[in-house]
Amino acid sequence: MKKARLTIILLMILTLVSAIIPLCMGAVRIPVQDTLSILLRHLFGTDTGTSVSVAFEQIVWQIRMPRIILGFLTGSGLALCGCVMQAVVQNPMADPYILGVSAGATLGATGSLFLGLGVISGFWAFVGAGGACFLVLALSSADGKTTSVKLILSGMIVNALLTAFSNFIIAVAGDSDGMMSIKFWTMGSLTRAGWKNIGPIALIVLAAAVFFRTQAQTLDGLMLGEEAASTIGINTFRCRLVYLLVLSVLTGALVSVCGTIGFVGLIIPHLVRFFVGHDNRIVLPLSAVSGAAFVVVCDLLSRVLFAPYEVPVGILMAFLGGPFFIYLIMKNRRGSLD
Repeated sequence: MKKARLTIILLMILTLVSAIIPLCMGAVRIPVQDTLSILLRHLFGTDTGTSVSVAFEQIVWQIRMPRIILGFLTGSGLALCGCVMQAVVQNPMADPYILGVSAGATLGATGSLFLGLGVISGFWAFVGAGGACFLVLALSSADGKTTSVKLILSGMIVNALLTAFSNFIIAVAGDSDGMMSIKFWTMGSLTRAGWKNIGPIALIVLAAAVFFRTQAQTLDGLMLGEEAASTIGINTFRCRLVYLLVLSVLTGALVSVCGTIGFVGLIIPHLVRFFVGHDNRIVLPLSAVSGAAFVVVCDLLSRVLFAPYEVPVGILMAFLGGPFFIYLIMKNRRGSLD
Protein backbone atom coordinates (compact mmCIF):
# COMPACT_ATOMS: atom_id res chain seq x y z
CA MET A 1 0.00 0.00 0.00
CA LYS A 2 2.88 2.38 0.75
CA LYS A 3 4.25 1.79 -2.73
CA ALA A 4 0.82 2.44 -4.24
CA ARG A 5 0.38 5.67 -2.27
CA LEU A 6 3.80 6.85 -3.35
CA THR A 7 2.94 6.02 -6.96
CA ILE A 8 -0.32 7.98 -6.70
CA ILE A 9 1.45 10.99 -5.21
CA LEU A 10 4.13 10.92 -7.90
CA LEU A 11 1.49 10.60 -10.63
CA MET A 12 -0.42 13.56 -9.20
CA ILE A 13 2.73 15.67 -9.12
CA LEU A 14 3.60 14.71 -12.69
CA THR A 15 0.03 15.43 -13.75
CA LEU A 16 0.08 18.89 -12.22
CA VAL A 17 3.47 19.64 -13.75
CA SER A 18 2.34 18.39 -17.16
CA ALA A 19 -0.63 20.76 -16.98
CA ILE A 20 1.76 23.69 -17.48
CA ILE A 21 2.63 22.49 -21.00
CA PRO A 22 -0.94 22.66 -22.42
CA LEU A 23 -1.31 26.11 -20.84
CA CYS A 24 1.67 27.33 -22.81
CA MET A 25 1.12 25.53 -26.11
CA GLY A 26 -1.54 25.86 -28.77
CA ALA A 27 -2.37 28.16 -31.65
CA VAL A 28 -0.83 30.92 -29.54
CA ARG A 29 2.46 30.13 -27.78
CA ILE A 30 2.72 31.75 -24.36
CA PRO A 31 6.06 31.95 -22.47
CA VAL A 32 6.31 29.76 -19.37
CA GLN A 33 7.12 32.72 -17.11
CA ASP A 34 4.00 34.56 -18.28
CA THR A 35 1.88 31.46 -17.69
CA LEU A 36 3.25 30.98 -14.18
CA SER A 37 2.72 34.66 -13.41
CA ILE A 38 -0.93 34.42 -14.48
CA LEU A 39 -1.49 31.28 -12.40
CA LEU A 40 0.14 32.75 -9.29
CA ARG A 41 -1.93 35.91 -9.59
CA HIS A 42 -5.26 34.10 -9.96
CA LEU A 43 -4.63 31.22 -7.58
CA PHE A 44 -2.73 32.91 -4.76
CA GLY A 45 -3.05 36.63 -5.42
CA THR A 46 0.73 36.87 -5.83
CA ASP A 47 2.08 39.74 -7.91
CA THR A 48 5.30 38.59 -9.57
CA GLY A 49 5.96 41.97 -11.13
CA THR A 50 5.86 40.45 -14.63
CA SER A 51 3.91 42.45 -17.18
CA VAL A 52 1.53 40.10 -19.03
CA SER A 53 -0.72 41.12 -21.90
CA VAL A 54 -4.49 41.01 -21.41
CA ALA A 55 -4.79 38.63 -24.39
CA PHE A 56 -2.40 36.13 -22.81
CA GLU A 57 -4.28 36.32 -19.52
CA GLN A 58 -7.61 35.67 -21.23
CA ILE A 59 -6.21 32.70 -23.16
CA VAL A 60 -4.57 31.07 -20.14
CA TRP A 61 -7.19 31.68 -17.47
CA GLN A 62 -10.49 31.82 -19.36
CA ILE A 63 -9.86 29.31 -22.15
CA ARG A 64 -7.04 26.86 -21.43
CA MET A 65 -7.29 26.50 -17.66
CA PRO A 66 -10.98 25.41 -17.65
CA ARG A 67 -10.22 23.09 -20.55
CA ILE A 68 -7.39 21.38 -18.68
CA ILE A 69 -9.50 21.01 -15.53
CA LEU A 70 -12.36 19.53 -17.57
CA GLY A 71 -9.84 17.17 -19.19
CA PHE A 72 -8.69 16.04 -15.74
CA LEU A 73 -12.26 15.45 -14.59
CA THR A 74 -13.28 13.69 -17.80
CA GLY A 75 -10.27 11.37 -17.76
CA SER A 76 -10.75 10.53 -14.09
CA GLY A 77 -14.46 9.92 -14.48
CA LEU A 78 -14.19 7.75 -17.59
CA ALA A 79 -11.34 5.70 -16.12
CA LEU A 80 -13.42 5.09 -12.99
CA CYS A 81 -16.36 4.06 -15.16
CA GLY A 82 -14.20 1.54 -16.97
CA CYS A 83 -12.82 0.06 -13.74
CA VAL A 84 -16.23 -0.35 -12.16
CA MET A 85 -17.95 -1.63 -15.29
CA GLN A 86 -15.30 -4.29 -15.80
CA ALA A 87 -15.87 -5.49 -12.25
CA VAL A 88 -19.67 -5.27 -12.33
CA VAL A 89 -20.11 -7.22 -15.57
CA GLN A 90 -16.97 -9.35 -15.09
CA ASN A 91 -15.78 -8.40 -18.54
CA PRO A 92 -12.29 -7.06 -19.29
CA MET A 93 -13.60 -5.14 -22.32
CA ALA A 94 -16.41 -3.25 -20.60
CA ASP A 95 -16.35 0.50 -21.15
CA PRO A 96 -19.02 3.25 -21.37
CA TYR A 97 -18.27 3.73 -25.07
CA ILE A 98 -18.21 0.06 -26.12
CA LEU A 99 -21.31 -0.88 -24.11
CA GLY A 100 -23.38 1.94 -25.63
CA VAL A 101 -23.75 3.98 -22.44
CA SER A 102 -22.07 7.01 -24.01
CA ALA A 103 -24.34 6.68 -27.08
CA GLY A 104 -27.37 6.69 -24.79
CA ALA A 105 -26.13 9.81 -23.03
CA THR A 106 -25.50 11.43 -26.41
CA LEU A 107 -29.02 10.63 -27.58
CA GLY A 108 -30.49 12.06 -24.39
CA ALA A 109 -28.47 15.26 -24.64
CA THR A 110 -29.01 15.90 -28.36
CA GLY A 111 -32.68 14.95 -28.16
CA SER A 112 -33.21 17.45 -25.35
CA LEU A 113 -31.62 20.20 -27.44
CA PHE A 114 -34.05 19.68 -30.31
CA LEU A 115 -36.99 19.57 -27.92
CA GLY A 116 -35.96 22.92 -26.50
CA LEU A 117 -34.75 21.41 -23.22
CA GLY A 118 -31.09 22.29 -23.67
CA VAL A 119 -30.94 23.91 -20.24
CA ILE A 120 -31.37 20.52 -18.60
CA SER A 121 -29.56 18.46 -21.24
CA GLY A 122 -27.40 17.02 -18.46
CA PHE A 123 -30.45 15.38 -16.88
CA TRP A 124 -31.53 13.85 -20.19
CA ALA A 125 -27.99 12.67 -20.84
CA PHE A 126 -28.20 10.82 -17.53
CA VAL A 127 -31.58 9.33 -18.51
CA GLY A 128 -30.16 8.19 -21.85
CA ALA A 129 -27.07 6.68 -20.24
CA GLY A 130 -29.14 4.81 -17.67
CA GLY A 131 -31.55 3.53 -20.29
CA ALA A 132 -28.73 2.30 -22.52
CA CYS A 133 -26.98 0.61 -19.61
CA PHE A 134 -30.03 -1.39 -18.53
CA LEU A 135 -30.98 -2.17 -22.13
CA VAL A 136 -27.57 -3.76 -22.71
CA LEU A 137 -27.89 -5.82 -19.54
CA ALA A 138 -31.42 -6.92 -20.49
CA LEU A 139 -30.37 -8.00 -23.98
CA SER A 140 -27.27 -9.84 -22.79
CA SER A 141 -29.20 -11.77 -20.13
CA ALA A 142 -32.32 -12.52 -22.18
CA ASP A 143 -31.87 -16.29 -21.85
CA GLY A 144 -30.92 -16.13 -18.17
CA LYS A 145 -27.16 -16.30 -18.65
CA THR A 146 -24.89 -13.34 -19.33
CA THR A 147 -21.60 -13.97 -21.14
CA SER A 148 -18.85 -11.66 -22.32
CA VAL A 149 -19.68 -12.27 -25.98
CA LYS A 150 -23.37 -11.43 -25.43
CA LEU A 151 -22.43 -8.33 -23.47
CA ILE A 152 -20.11 -6.98 -26.16
CA LEU A 153 -22.56 -7.77 -28.97
CA SER A 154 -25.45 -6.23 -27.05
CA GLY A 155 -23.36 -3.12 -26.43
CA MET A 156 -22.51 -2.81 -30.11
CA ILE A 157 -26.16 -3.24 -31.10
CA VAL A 158 -27.35 -0.63 -28.60
CA ASN A 159 -24.54 1.71 -29.61
CA ALA A 160 -25.46 1.48 -33.30
CA LEU A 161 -29.20 1.77 -32.61
CA LEU A 162 -28.96 4.84 -30.37
CA THR A 163 -26.49 6.54 -32.69
CA ALA A 164 -28.95 5.96 -35.55
CA PHE A 165 -31.71 7.59 -33.47
CA SER A 166 -29.48 10.60 -32.85
CA ASN A 167 -28.77 10.95 -36.57
CA PHE A 168 -32.47 10.50 -37.34
CA ILE A 169 -33.35 13.42 -35.07
CA ILE A 170 -30.88 15.62 -36.92
CA ALA A 171 -32.16 14.51 -40.34
CA VAL A 172 -35.76 15.25 -39.43
CA ALA A 173 -34.90 18.56 -37.84
CA GLY A 174 -33.05 19.74 -40.98
CA ASP A 175 -31.22 22.31 -38.89
CA SER A 176 -27.64 23.36 -39.65
CA ASP A 177 -27.12 24.23 -36.00
CA GLY A 178 -28.39 20.75 -35.15
CA MET A 179 -25.81 19.23 -37.47
CA MET A 180 -23.08 21.07 -35.57
CA SER A 181 -24.55 19.85 -32.27
CA ILE A 182 -24.54 16.21 -33.28
CA LYS A 183 -21.03 16.65 -34.66
CA PHE A 184 -19.92 17.89 -31.25
CA TRP A 185 -21.62 15.09 -29.29
CA THR A 186 -20.39 12.26 -31.50
CA MET A 187 -16.77 13.40 -31.88
CA GLY A 188 -16.10 14.41 -28.29
CA SER A 189 -14.31 17.64 -27.45
CA LEU A 190 -13.27 19.79 -24.50
CA THR A 191 -13.94 23.06 -26.31
CA ARG A 192 -17.09 23.79 -24.29
CA ALA A 193 -15.11 23.96 -21.07
CA GLY A 194 -15.82 27.01 -18.94
CA TRP A 195 -15.72 27.99 -15.30
CA LYS A 196 -19.53 27.78 -15.12
CA ASN A 197 -19.82 24.09 -16.06
CA ILE A 198 -16.76 22.79 -14.22
CA GLY A 199 -18.16 23.03 -10.68
CA PRO A 200 -21.06 20.56 -11.07
CA ILE A 201 -18.88 18.09 -13.00
CA ALA A 202 -16.18 18.28 -10.32
CA LEU A 203 -18.71 17.51 -7.57
CA ILE A 204 -20.13 14.53 -9.45
CA VAL A 205 -16.72 13.05 -10.30
CA LEU A 206 -15.42 13.57 -6.75
CA ALA A 207 -18.54 12.05 -5.19
CA ALA A 208 -18.36 9.03 -7.52
CA ALA A 209 -14.65 8.56 -6.81
CA VAL A 210 -15.19 8.63 -3.03
CA PHE A 211 -18.17 6.28 -3.27
CA PHE A 212 -16.42 3.68 -5.41
CA ARG A 213 -13.30 3.85 -3.23
CA THR A 214 -15.47 2.74 -0.31
CA GLN A 215 -16.76 -0.12 -2.48
CA ALA A 216 -13.33 -1.44 -3.50
CA GLN A 217 -13.62 -4.72 -1.59
CA THR A 218 -17.10 -5.37 -2.94
CA LEU A 219 -15.83 -4.77 -6.47
CA ASP A 220 -13.03 -7.27 -5.80
CA GLY A 221 -15.70 -9.77 -4.76
CA LEU A 222 -17.78 -9.16 -7.89
CA MET A 223 -14.74 -9.85 -10.05
CA LEU A 224 -14.61 -13.38 -8.61
CA GLY A 225 -17.88 -14.27 -10.31
CA GLU A 226 -21.57 -14.53 -9.46
CA GLU A 227 -21.41 -17.64 -7.30
CA ALA A 228 -18.24 -16.68 -5.42
CA ALA A 229 -19.56 -13.17 -4.72
CA SER A 230 -22.85 -14.55 -3.36
CA THR A 231 -20.96 -17.04 -1.20
CA ILE A 232 -19.09 -14.27 0.62
CA GLY A 233 -22.31 -12.38 1.29
CA ILE A 234 -22.48 -9.88 -1.58
CA ASN A 235 -25.94 -9.03 -2.88
CA THR A 236 -24.88 -8.97 -6.52
CA PHE A 237 -28.19 -7.70 -7.91
CA ARG A 238 -28.43 -4.76 -5.52
CA CYS A 239 -24.76 -3.84 -5.96
CA ARG A 240 -25.01 -3.88 -9.74
CA LEU A 241 -28.17 -1.78 -9.64
CA VAL A 242 -26.61 0.89 -7.40
CA TYR A 243 -23.29 0.92 -9.25
CA LEU A 244 -24.92 1.20 -12.66
CA LEU A 245 -27.10 4.05 -11.42
CA VAL A 246 -24.02 5.96 -10.21
CA LEU A 247 -22.20 5.16 -13.47
CA SER A 248 -25.15 6.48 -15.46
CA VAL A 249 -25.10 9.77 -13.55
CA LEU A 250 -21.33 10.08 -14.01
CA THR A 251 -21.35 9.20 -17.71
CA GLY A 252 -24.35 11.41 -18.40
CA ALA A 253 -22.72 14.38 -16.68
CA LEU A 254 -19.49 13.99 -18.65
CA VAL A 255 -21.20 13.46 -22.00
CA SER A 256 -23.47 16.48 -21.45
CA VAL A 257 -20.38 18.71 -21.36
CA CYS A 258 -17.77 17.07 -23.58
CA GLY A 259 -19.67 14.64 -25.81
CA THR A 260 -18.58 11.08 -26.53
CA ILE A 261 -14.94 10.38 -25.69
CA GLY A 262 -14.36 6.68 -25.98
CA PHE A 263 -11.87 4.04 -24.86
CA VAL A 264 -10.41 5.88 -21.84
CA GLY A 265 -12.22 3.46 -19.55
CA LEU A 266 -10.88 0.55 -21.61
CA ILE A 267 -7.21 1.53 -21.94
CA ILE A 268 -6.34 3.05 -18.55
CA PRO A 269 -7.65 0.30 -16.17
CA HIS A 270 -5.84 -2.37 -18.19
CA LEU A 271 -2.55 -0.51 -18.08
CA VAL A 272 -2.91 0.14 -14.36
CA ARG A 273 -3.74 -3.50 -13.59
CA PHE A 274 -0.76 -4.60 -15.65
CA PHE A 275 1.57 -2.69 -13.32
CA VAL A 276 -0.13 -2.96 -9.89
CA GLY A 277 -2.41 -6.01 -10.03
CA HIS A 278 -6.16 -6.27 -9.47
CA ASP A 279 -6.71 -4.82 -5.99
CA ASN A 280 -9.34 -2.13 -6.54
CA ARG A 281 -8.17 -0.20 -3.49
CA ILE A 282 -5.11 0.59 -5.59
CA VAL A 283 -6.51 0.31 -9.12
CA LEU A 284 -9.33 2.85 -8.64
CA PRO A 285 -7.25 5.86 -7.48
CA LEU A 286 -4.37 5.06 -9.85
CA SER A 287 -6.79 4.80 -12.77
CA ALA A 288 -8.42 8.11 -11.85
CA VAL A 289 -5.10 9.96 -11.76
CA SER A 290 -3.73 8.20 -14.86
CA GLY A 291 -6.94 8.83 -16.79
CA ALA A 292 -6.80 12.53 -15.95
CA ALA A 293 -3.25 12.88 -17.28
CA PHE A 294 -4.04 10.73 -20.32
CA VAL A 295 -6.95 12.86 -21.53
CA VAL A 296 -5.10 16.15 -20.98
CA VAL A 297 -2.06 14.91 -22.92
CA CYS A 298 -4.25 13.56 -25.75
CA ASP A 299 -6.13 16.85 -25.92
CA LEU A 300 -2.82 18.70 -26.22
CA LEU A 301 -1.70 16.36 -28.99
CA SER A 302 -5.00 16.83 -30.84
CA ARG A 303 -4.38 20.59 -30.82
CA VAL A 304 -0.66 20.55 -31.65
CA LEU A 305 -0.16 17.65 -34.06
CA PHE A 306 -2.73 18.85 -36.58
CA ALA A 307 -2.20 22.61 -36.23
CA PRO A 308 -3.60 24.93 -37.49
CA TYR A 309 -6.59 22.58 -37.33
CA GLU A 310 -7.97 21.38 -34.02
CA VAL A 311 -9.05 17.77 -34.14
CA PRO A 312 -11.58 16.74 -31.45
CA VAL A 313 -9.89 14.64 -28.79
CA GLY A 314 -12.53 11.93 -29.24
CA ILE A 315 -11.14 11.18 -32.71
CA LEU A 316 -7.63 10.74 -31.37
CA MET A 317 -8.99 8.46 -28.63
CA ALA A 318 -10.66 6.31 -31.29
CA PHE A 319 -7.35 5.99 -33.17
CA LEU A 320 -5.70 4.79 -29.96
CA GLY A 321 -8.58 2.75 -28.56
CA GLY A 322 -9.56 0.84 -31.71
CA PRO A 323 -6.27 -1.07 -32.04
CA PHE A 324 -6.19 -1.62 -28.26
CA PHE A 325 -9.69 -3.15 -28.40
CA ILE A 326 -8.59 -5.46 -31.24
CA TYR A 327 -5.56 -6.46 -29.17
CA LEU A 328 -7.80 -7.41 -26.24
CA ILE A 329 -10.06 -9.48 -28.47
CA MET A 330 -7.08 -11.33 -29.93
CA LYS A 331 -5.60 -11.83 -26.48
CA ASN A 332 -8.82 -13.31 -25.10
CA ARG A 333 -9.98 -15.20 -28.18
CA ARG A 334 -9.31 -18.63 -26.65
CA GLY A 335 -12.06 -19.22 -24.13
CA SER A 336 -11.97 -16.06 -21.99
CA LEU A 337 -14.72 -14.45 -24.01
CA ASP A 338 -17.11 -17.36 -23.55
